[in-house]
This record gives sequence, structure tokens and C-alpha cells, in this order.
Amino acid sequence: MRTRFGVSALAVGIIVTLCVVSFAVIAGQVSSPGPAAAPPSVPAASAQIGRQANGKPDFSGIWQANNTANWDLVTHEAMPARVMQAGVHQLSSVPAAPLLALGAVGGVPPGVGVVEGGVIPYKQEALQKKKDNFEHWLDRDPEIKCYQPGVPRAMYMPYPFQILQGTNKIMMVFEYANAQRTIHLDQVEPYPNEAWMGHSVGKWDGDTLVVDVTSQIDKTWFDRAGDFHSDALHVVERYRMMSHDAIWYEATIEDPNVFTRPWKMAMPLYRRLEPNAQLMDYRCIEMVEELLYGHLRKQPLVRKWEGQTMTVSVERKVPPPDVLYER
Repeated sequence: MRTRFGVSALAVGIIVTLCVVSFAVIAGQVSSPGPAAAPPSVPAASAQIGRQANGKPDFSGIWQANNTANWDLVTHEAMPARVMQAGVHQLSSVPAAPLLALGAVGGVPPGVGVVEGGVIPYKQEALQKKKDNFEHWLDRDPEIKCYQPGVPRAMYMPYPFQILQGTNKIMMVFEYANAQRTIHLDQVEPYPNEAWMGHSVGKWDGDTLVVDVTSQIDKTWFDRAGDFHSDALHVVERYRMMSHDAIWYEATIEDPNVFTRPWKMAMPLYRRLEPNAQLMDYRCIEMVEELLYGHLRKQPLVRKWEGQTMTVSVERKVPPPDVLYER
């Protein structure tokens, strides 16, 4: 049988079948991410890496993560900002003011997770708190208030950081909030208190730098999804040069107050290669003074925002005394 164009019915069937198969393959490549698998195995290291005079790998330089771990450590789809209100239907929701005016700028980009096994092993009661943090992200995330991010979050925030490596000390300077940490390779006294960036003691395991991080304050989060820890947090980091321009970074998390077992995240960190790469001055505390203390004004400065198509009104609530004291 011939079609009006002179092509056999069998040929038409073959073409249609090939199109269906091709579409299925393409759809599989761009479909929404499913449950996260374990991070890829540690890539083999290149022999072409910089070394110091003592033969140890040289991590000095300006580095930055290139992933969505700061939004959510596990695999997640794109979504609007997490401050929502009821929509026209009880099963629908829309961004709430003041994030409504941000549109796509306030959205959460999709990303593949960095957690081994794809699941953070929360205790049941801690999982409920994580979900509550997720729902109240805008009020609780320490990043919004310009607090220092802690470890490991400082390593994968979307800002560059610089490593300055000496023989006995390694210093890390982060663009966000001017945060800093020192990794002690020599003998030091135990840290007498808790700190936002904790206390880091390092040692060499061959060409791998192993860092033991303790004494972190319990106010930091792991990401914007509400993943949290207690003051019992213990982090063991491993840094290994994959090449001259990439570090393989791993962090094993242990906190018996929050998690049922230790768990691990892993990711590459990339060297900034611009000839003029440098850390800029990002003093974000100046950007949040009104957010934190604006309610103390007799006449608040921010009450209403009016755009071309909408007006967003902002109502402030005075924090309870204990919350105000913490600030």
C-alpha cells in the first residue's frame, strides 16, 4: 500500500516508532530528578598538582562550589520561594508577600543532591523540626541574618573563598559575612568555648588533608531547606586535589542528638581562574540592620512596597524577649 506521497505504510510505521523512541530517550534526560543516588566515587587524582616545599599538596587559591547544596543538600526540583500562602484553591499555593514581588528571582533552582545515599538520617522528632524549619525558612535561616555559616555550609555557599596555606596553619577566608577559619596542623590547646565557625584541627593522610571540626554553635544550618544540628555536631572533612584546579571535598556529619547515624556529603570545589580573581568586600550585616532591628523604630522605615502592578504591605511583629536577646 502506498500513501499519497509515495511512502509505504511500513516505512511510515518505522519512522513513527523511531520518533517515539527518540522522544522517550530525550524525555528521560530532562525529566524531573528522582531520589538522589550516592555521590559519584572519588575521581582519580591527577599527577599535575601544585605542591609546597615540604611535598604536600598546595591548596592555596580562590575556590568556589558549583552546585545547589546551599539551597538543599538532597536532590530537589525547582520550586517557588518557600514562603507560601493559600491560592485560589485549597490545594494550591502562591508565594506570600514580600516574596511575591520577586517572581522567578526568588525561586529555588533544581539540583542533584550531594548526600551519600540521598537521605539525611534524622531521628523522628528531629525530622519534624526540620520540616518546621522548612516552612519557616524566611524567619529562621541564619544566612538571611548574615550570621557566619559554620562548617560545612561555608564550603558550598554560592560565594568564593580563599585558602592561604602555610606549614603549620591553613587559613580560609570567605567572602560571605567576612567569615574566617583556621585549620591547625600543629599542636594547639582545645578550644575553650563554642564558635560559629568551630575549631578545626588538621592532619595529613598521604596527600589527603583530614580536618576534625568541633565546638560549633548550634545556631547554624546546613542549607536553606531547614537542615540543622545541635551543639553536639562533629564534622570530619577530607580535602584531596583532583587536579591543579579542582578539590574533591567530603564531610562526614555526626550528631547523636539529631541523627540516627553518621552521614556524608561529597562534591568538587573549583578554582576561580580569572586573572583578576579576588574576594570582594561583602559586609552583609549592613543589609540586615533594618530587618533585625527595624521594629524598634517609632516610625518603621519599611511599611509598604508599591510596584507597577501591585502593592505589598509588610506587617512587623515584635520578637519575644528571648529571641530579641539572641539577636
